[in-house]
Amino acid sequence: MESDVNFEYLKYLSDSSDKKAILQELMTAYGKDVWNYAYSITRKWDQADDITQEVFLKVYRNLYSFRCESSVKTWLLAITRNMTLDYRKSAFLRKVTLVDAFTAREEQATASTEQEVMSKLTVNEMWDLVLKLPVKYREVLILFAHHQLSMKEIAELLGVSEGTVKSRLFHARNKISRLKESRRIGSD
Repeated sequence: MESDVNFEYLKYLSDSSDKKAILQELMTAYGKDVWNYAYSITRKWDQADDITQEVFLKVYRNLYSFRCESSVKTWLLAITRNMTLDYRKSAFLRKVTLVDAFTAREEQATASTEQEVMSKLTVNEMWDLVLKLPVKYREVLILFAHHQLSMKEIAELLGVSEGTVKSRLFHARNKISRLKESRRIGSD
């Protein structure tokens, strides 16, 4: 679902354009979408925060490079995806993940405030199930259902064919159905 804000004027940006004002508009219109998408891939609040900040810094630096070949939302989500993939590959992440693995047992003993907030936010059973999917399925499901991108837009954003998107979406839905069924059986 495209934002109510019309960004047609981005086609006509010039050096005299107020980049800060434009960035503010983009952050207001798409900040939540960018953060949610980053979070859906990383499943970590702090990483989603960092990635969102980096995305908008990159947008600010490259505002004049937007070629209007896709919607503004698709452009921002593509940047978000690339930043998230880069972030996940970084040495910093590998170190943090290693530290997380060693401290996870200690953290399980006492629920942190962040975990309590997370559990409240994941009350919605469907969101909880989606977050359990492997990234490639979670990603297409969120882009399709939450961000309402077309198959073509998702394919372009992910760098795969539309057939691959359809296949991943089919498998994602099946996995969600199986997870729901196993939860239902487990609660009986």
